[in-house]
Amino acid sequence: MLIDLRLLSCEGITSASMAAIAYSRLLEALQLDNCSLLTSVSLDLPHLKNISLVHLRKFADLNLRSPVLSYIKVSRCSALHRVSITSTTLQKLVLQKQESLSSLSLQCHNLIDVDLTECESLTNAVCEVFSDGGGCPMLRSLILDNCENLSIVELNSSSLSCLSLAGCRSMTLLRLSCPNLQHVNLDGCDHLQSAAFCPVGLESLNLGICPKLSVLHIEAPNMSILELKGCGVLSKASINCPRLTSLDASFCRQLVDDSLTCMSEACPMIEHLILSSCLSIGIDGLSSLHCLHKLTLLDLSYTFLDNLKPVFNSCLQLKVLKLSACKYLSDSSLDALYREGALPLLVELDLSYSSIGQNAIEDLLACCTNLVNVNLNGCTNFQELVCGSDDSSCVDMPVDFCAPSSAIKSEEISERSGRLLEVLNCTGCPNIKKVVIPSIANFLHLSKINLNLSTNLKEVDLTCPNLLTLNLSNCSSLEVLKLDCPRLSNLQLLACIMLQEEELESAISLCSALEFLNVHSCPKINALDFGRLRLGCPSLKRIQSSLIS
Repeated sequence: MLIDLRLLSCEGITSASMAAIAYSRLLEALQLDNCSLLTSVSLDLPHLKNISLVHLRKFADLNLRSPVLSYIKVSRCSALHRVSITSTTLQKLVLQKQESLSSLSLQCHNLIDVDLTECESLTNAVCEVFSDGGGCPMLRSLILDNCENLSIVELNSSSLSCLSLAGCRSMTLLRLSCPNLQHVNLDGCDHLQSAAFCPVGLESLNLGICPKLSVLHIEAPNMSILELKGCGVLSKASINCPRLTSLDASFCRQLVDDSLTCMSEACPMIEHLILSSCLSIGIDGLSSLHCLHKLTLLDLSYTFLDNLKPVFNSCLQLKVLKLSACKYLSDSSLDALYREGALPLLVELDLSYSSIGQNAIEDLLACCTNLVNVNLNGCTNFQELVCGSDDSSCVDMPVDFCAPSSAIKSEEISERSGRLLEVLNCTGCPNIKKVVIPSIANFLHLSKINLNLSTNLKEVDLTCPNLLTLNLSNCSSLEVLKLDCPRLSNLQLLACIMLQEEELESAISLCSALEFLNVHSCPKINALDFGRLRLGCPSLKRIQSSLIS
């Protein structure tokens, strides 16, 4: 009674030999490794559990039928182009690097995992095998990485939960109807043009790695995060994800208002919306954001917008607004912020590299006392910051003003004892010459100021009781420095080439908590003797200079 047959390196074994093996009806294990003349195997053995087919250079056709078959090893069979397997027990099938495999037929009702990595000759028809009705009703995981002959992938599977198509560079169309799909890998699918995920069980999806994607349809009831960053030619997007909370559509330059409107209506739970460099989005698209009652972050950086009224009217819950490099914004574009009390919950505003002027900046800082973080990096029209207690420019705007259309109650807004500003970033403002913040300005919460690379800055005079970090590095024109900042612990003065040692001594004398001082590349500050600095400021623990670190 033959149950285990091993034929290793048997040069005489050919396909004709299979007839003899087929009579061994009780055979459970078969090994046919290194049988170089073997071209095909066709067996129907009711007890066969294991089979190994390794290094069969002429082997082209495999046909196996066994209800108890549970293990198949196929490796280094470069000529194998057809595989047909019938088994009710097999749970895992690995056919990696079978570069000639073009035809696959499976009737494996308990098959769970399939790995066909680098099967370069597989055709689009393989999708039928793994769709409902194709013979693998329990399939959960399918790997088709680097199957470079696949151009159209259409899968309709109620069981599939994990799909990898990494490196399928010829794929131009993807259609998935897999309601239980939890994970999908599309790395390297850089020729994908059209994709539909309807429906899928995905909770997150990153399509930003598909730069040629132009048409997208998604129905995903559980999806919360969608990344479209870099889909530069995406023009048609239908996204129905009722639980979506975060959408990044950065650099989707052809995304139009109609698509944004449909998204807003179908995805009302969005909290974070990034539309940076979405150059085709206009007033109609922004007006549709009124559907997003939970929207707290909106990024419109690098757009051509010149009218922000739709944002002010539609995004009443907004806490973060990013308008970096919006070159067409004028001072009047922001009037509603400091004249009408628009966006009363706004705490972070980014106007870096924008074209707004000196007056608008002054009014924003004076009147928008709810702001916690303000970024003005690279603002060329910013000439000076001189704060005071006179906020007449606010046009008597009430502190807790809410727009008439707002349903937000004034008690939801934080109690304001002075300004709430904590972080002020003004890196690389080439024309700013003076920064003066006296005690009457009431910046009680200000903890960080960054003026790095403001090369024309000559005077800094700060009275900030809670300031912790001050960066004045590369302010090569700085001559006047006055500090009354008892909690300041970190002072960066790298390459302040005009700053005198006496001026620095006087400045830090009122900074009783200062621990770190950077005066590297400051030629007018004596790097050999810091005794005088430490005498005036005993809390100093580390001084970084050109000679001492």
